[in-house]
Amino acid sequence: MSLEQQSAVDPHNPHGLGDPNDTRLRKVEREVLIPKIMRDRAKTEFCSKEVADFQECCKASSILMVATCRKQNSALKECLTQWYQNDAFKEECKQIYLQERADYRSTGIPKKHRLEKL
Repeated sequence: MSLEQQSAVDPHNPHGLGDPNDTRLRKVEREVLIPKIMRDRAKTEFCSKEVADFQECCKASSILMVATCRKQNSALKECLTQWYQNDAFKEECKQIYLQERADYRSTGIPKKHRLEKL
């Protein structure tokens, strides 16, 4: 990198990926990426018993799972819906997403590759 190019680097956009401190969200982030974090966290941290019950039922009943696993499916949906509608949980997931995005924008290294190096 020449001296001219080095001085042209924007401190608010170090890797050309956006300002790491920007907290504005695009529509896809609000409607797809943050709900994905919510869904993954809810399934693994809060509704793991319901997920396990539903999976066991599906494995046991194979083809007939639609009819035989209604009770487990309803319990899973109820648990997930409870967390999706929790505003504090939604805000927590939003902050997790914003932190991951800020880390990516400041380092230029995607989360997947940062985790591999650890």
